[in-house]
Amino acid sequence: MEGTSEESTGRRLKPLWLAVSALVLAGCERAKVAPEAVASSASALPAASALPEDAPLPVSTVDVPEAAVEMTAYHQRAKAVVSAMDDATLAGQVIIAGIDGAARLAAGMKTLLQHSQPGALMLFSYNLNADKDTARSFLADCAAAVAEKSVPPFLAVDHEGGRVHRFGPGVKRLPAAESYWYRTLAVSWEQTLEELEYHAFQSGTEIHDMGITMNFAPIAEILTGKNALFLDTRSYGSNPAFVEAACAAFIRGMERAGVACVVKHFPGNAEADPHKALPVIAGDRRALDVMVKPFAGLIRARRPAAIMVSHVVAQARDETRNASLSPRIVNEWLRGELGFTGIAVADDFSMGAVAASGIQAETAVIAALNAGIDMVMAWPSTLASTHNAVLAAIKSEGRGRFEEAAERIVAQKIRFGIINEAR
Repeated sequence: MEGTSEESTGRRLKPLWLAVSALVLAGCERAKVAPEAVASSASALPAASALPEDAPLPVSTVDVPEAAVEMTAYHQRAKAVVSAMDDATLAGQVIIAGIDGAARLAAGMKTLLQHSQPGALMLFSYNLNADKDTARSFLADCAAAVAEKSVPPFLAVDHEGGRVHRFGPGVKRLPAAESYWYRTLAVSWEQTLEELEYHAFQSGTEIHDMGITMNFAPIAEILTGKNALFLDTRSYGSNPAFVEAACAAFIRGMERAGVACVVKHFPGNAEADPHKALPVIAGDRRALDVMVKPFAGLIRARRPAAIMVSHVVAQARDETRNASLSPRIVNEWLRGELGFTGIAVADDFSMGAVAASGIQAETAVIAALNAGIDMVMAWPSTLASTHNAVLAAIKSEGRGRFEEAAERIVAQKIRFGIINEAR
């Protein structure tokens, strides 16, 4: 549905607004100016001084060498778990499955989950529109259906804040990412980040209590005149340093609550909405490196559990292939140059960006896994065929690439306590 003329005008002017507001933000931070009037949903956020004195705030720093040693131990345990899997179980680990239903798991869906044994389940508004207790029971039934035949799955949701809120009544909506950027016009970066981290911890605790163990957030993309129409209020703004710091605070809060984060969408987006068309990032490598600064910083300091790779064509790295299908982008750049060791997740292959490239979804799944992606998405209608396609690839190509992917997935499941019986 097209917007009103006023909305259209606002969207056309947003790139100009971004340039102006970025200068204002930078100036306010340097001068420590606190404008009295900031039209933002952040005005409703609790100030740091208003937070409970006994609020269990997450630790704000990470000992990277210690974290690396710990992940090595998780991987050693994961290797033993994965090596014991049969081919069908291994094939399921690399799949993130959408599910039908809400409130009650239908017999047909239960059978499908038991057959395909997906490594994660992705929940949407239509799955979670009941009250909290009903949703909690439904999620437990879904997880149990998979765990009967395989290792327990991640239960995942998009919980960014603002307009991206999948839950029904009783679950608090996080503020939009953009509101924290505005918040820095009124208070210091430090106070804003402290509030953001606390909100993420509160919200993470609430959704983890319902059974959610993976959050497809935060967005680490810098807002620009090129991607503003698609990202809108979902980005933390146009300042790369603040975007990185805000994402780190969000991840700290969620992880302390027991929720793994999937940072997205690497390496970025362009004017086109990837749900409908193929976005293309032009420009040289230097410009592309600037775009991914928040991702690079998070990989160095936070070692995020997962990163989602978009379907954009980043011409400076690969002129012809979607990022999610490109070994140059996933293996050489994300893993090789940036040093990412977590789970690489591909965005949904049913999106228009993939169709525009002339690739069938099931073909794309295998191409993505061979390019270095660890987890791919499937809807209920394609879950069985996707599982069969991966299983056929394991039998024809060998288990090596798939065991590598499953090891990363299982290591994070051990880290977040989803697999407790691993040794």
